Amino acid sequence: MKNILTLLFSIVVMSSFAQVKMQGIVRDSIGEPLELANIIAINKTSNALESYAITDANGKYMISLGENGSYSIQVSYIGLKSVDALVETQEADITKDFEMFADNMLDAVELTYEMPVTVKGDTLIYNADSFKSGTERKLEDVLKKLPGVEITSEGKIEVEGKEVTKLMVNGKDFFDGDSKLATKNIPSNAVDKIQVLRNYAEVGQLSGVQNNQDNVAINIKLKEGKENFWFGDVTVGSGVAPSPNDELYLVQPKLFYYSPKYSINVIGDLNNTGEVALTGRDIRNFGGGFRSPSANSGTSLNLGDNGLGGLTNVGDSQSIQSKLAAVNFSYAPNEALDLSGFLIYNANRLNTREESFVRYTNPELGIPDEETVQTGREATNQGLAKLSASYKPNASNQLNYDVLGRISSDSETQNEFSSVVGNTNQIDEAKPFSINQNLNYYYTLNETNIFALEAQHLIKDEDPFYNVVGLKDEDTFESTATSLGLDTDQSYYNLNQERRIKSNQLDAKLDYYNILNSKSNINLTLGTILSKQTFNSNIFQFLDDGSYFDPTASLTDEEGEVLMNENDTEYNFSDIYLGFHYRLKTGKFTITPGFSVHAYGNKNTQFGTTYEDNFFRVLPDFETQIQFKKSESLTFSYKMKNAFTDVTNLAEGLVLNNYNSLQYGESELQNSLSHNLSLRYFSFNLFNYTNVFAILNYNKNIDQIRSYTNFDNVIRTNTFFNSNFADESVTAIGRIQRTYGKLRASLRANFNYSKSNQFVEDVRSVNETFSQSYTPELRTNFREAPNVSLKYQFSISDTKQGEDNDTQFITNAPSVEFDAYIWKALTFRTDYSYTSQSSNVGDTQSYQTWNASLAYRKNDDAKWEYQLQATNLLNIDSEVNNGSSNISVYSSETFILPRFITFRLTYTL
Repeated sequence: MKNILTLLFSIVVMSSFAQVKMQGIVRDSIGEPLELANIIAINKTSNALESYAITDANGKYMISLGENGSYSIQVSYIGLKSVDALVETQEADITKDFEMFADNMLDAVELTYEMPVTVKGDTLIYNADSFKSGTERKLEDVLKKLPGVEITSEGKIEVEGKEVTKLMVNGKDFFDGDSKLATKNIPSNAVDKIQVLRNYAEVGQLSGVQNNQDNVAINIKLKEGKENFWFGDVTVGSGVAPSPNDELYLVQPKLFYYSPKYSINVIGDLNNTGEVALTGRDIRNFGGGFRSPSANSGTSLNLGDNGLGGLTNVGDSQSIQSKLAAVNFSYAPNEALDLSGFLIYNANRLNTREESFVRYTNPELGIPDEETVQTGREATNQGLAKLSASYKPNASNQLNYDVLGRISSDSETQNEFSSVVGNTNQIDEAKPFSINQNLNYYYTLNETNIFALEAQHLIKDEDPFYNVVGLKDEDTFESTATSLGLDTDQSYYNLNQERRIKSNQLDAKLDYYNILNSKSNINLTLGTILSKQTFNSNIFQFLDDGSYFDPTASLTDEEGEVLMNENDTEYNFSDIYLGFHYRLKTGKFTITPGFSVHAYGNKNTQFGTTYEDNFFRVLPDFETQIQFKKSESLTFSYKMKNAFTDVTNLAEGLVLNNYNSLQYGESELQNSLSHNLSLRYFSFNLFNYTNVFAILNYNKNIDQIRSYTNFDNVIRTNTFFNSNFADESVTAIGRIQRTYGKLRASLRANFNYSKSNQFVEDVRSVNETFSQSYTPELRTNFREAPNVSLKYQFSISDTKQGEDNDTQFITNAPSVEFDAYIWKALTFRTDYSYTSQSSNVGDTQSYQTWNASLAYRKNDDAKWEYQLQATNLLNIDSEVNNGSSNISVYSSETFILPRFITFRLTYTL
């Protein structure tokens, strides 16, 4: 592998440096340098685009040309006549200046090629065809090749280090809330332009009075001929898995229709090959484009998530069956009204297996090391539906309404063998649903007065059920069973827990903006958060004869009070706040100081007893941005935040998170106050296509809500309290990316330091973790030659637990991606990665992944494509993972999908 990577690196370097550099200055007729002038070089032999550049603030440009070639150089600038020149290269660099004149003639030079990248105000426009080599099939393949754009490992789009919050197609929302459906399904041959909308404002009326520097959206412009016609593709495939009883299948229709008045997008997926468009976790995190009105108020209220939190990643399963049906639509009956929405149904069936080893780092706790083998089956059925309406009768009024409903039916059956506890069979089930509604109204009274009303209402109902059978193979659970009041005179334990959590929350605010002048404005905010949560739970036992038994616990809390095996809790929270912010633009600076005054009310009632806490709090915030250039800025921000917990941490009765993890809450928990400082630098230099971003965050929690843990063998019991000891964390993230002709190089680095206080068995320990990771990458972008991407990930995680335990993990992960378009008909793609993990507490472990595909398409316009695809070519049966928690280190082996080879047929509309 090392020799292969060295050879590929040598090819890339040789291809990049066998070039001639041409540079100079572009001026107007009076000698002034022109910024953002476009320069393109066309190879006279192949008539293909060879290189391009955009001038900097001093009018300077630089392009790379091949040695001993003939090139047509075209220079263009808005409002000036284009310049055309012929350049013959040898082996020496060239310096050539250009002078441009007013475009007052009819015989202007016609540009043969469009600029790959152009700038119009805050909009960065990529010409998609300029970055295609023929191997692209989906939007994701094109985005990866754009300078300044990155697809993260989670499938999210980042532009200049900022996450894309909205993706549109021809100006219409595409499954608002998640960009993965777009990147993995929109065909690349339908994409004409990719418009990056920086400083994006959802509401045009507020664009001049809000700071939107962190908001980035993408609009995909379709090619001519794609409107008023269905386009897309349908793929079907089959294959044979290693097991003779398993036959592979795949059906994926992806159809799109766009017209000026309405659009319809249909995405379907039925397969057992592990290629899912959305995982169960994706669906649970699918926000639908909803944003909390109180997000910047300083108040953070956690409503909790009581669904099946342990859903497995698809790549960590031994087998999978997945179904997806998704429809997105938009309709504009007139110029004032826009209707849109989507329906998504997703279902997955997984078989999983994991083997792990846990070693507790503090020998004084007396907790034995534990080996576990877990095999399970997961079934998820999830549905999402959203309807949106936007009414804009004129420039002064805008009314938006959105409703998002979600429902799930999830279950997980797991058989676990523990070297300490023995065999158990566990069932987790949940059928949660929620309805989220959003109403926004924006009114511009006149040039100096703007009003904005934003209100969001959420109803959520969760009903997790847990059952465990076993726990009698060893004596480990007997002490816990006695504390829970179980009938111990049974051949096995059949322990159950029912829970029901209902949440009802209103989050609303009214903003008033007064524009003082062209440089400053004030913002007054009146807002509220009203929340009500109810929590009921019950732990019970089925006996050997099938009868129901309601146990009475004998476990006591820290004050010696006997805990109950049930909960009946109502939690009411209110926050009424008034905010003031002043925004001033002066030169390169935008300064926004402000504060908010909050009147908080907390009340929870349990078993007839009420606990109440009402208080006032002032939360300051401050932000300053220095805009060096349109594409270069430095932002400093400070926020004080008040965080409140959810009802499950307040409920005093016992709760089973798992058979080996019990918890009970504390009714008098207070809020957690934190200081948050952030420094962010962004730069995108179009002269040399250098993209730099760096983020530094510091967080200090003054009275963090922490857990207090006691152990009975490997059975832990947690409760919560407000810690007097501050927790701190520092995070630094940075990336630099630069394009050198056909080569793009990047380096990403992450650093994190955290200090937290852990409380176990009446002992406080300070845990410190320092982690760092580095990811250099080289990627080529040839139009004719094959392309290769070389990446290397190196990370170190060092955790100091208390005084005596220091655990270090080191991960090395080189990888390579290769794609080639051969004879204008064959597309070959392959990727390989090698991951090695070592530590000072265990042996070095490693695993490899290798995938490849070969596709035949007669030409670019052919309707049919034939593809042979192979995943996990080395037939690796498992992946390894090492890590540490506050009190233990662990090593796990997760069994994955075997080698799959499938034949696929794709028809393009």
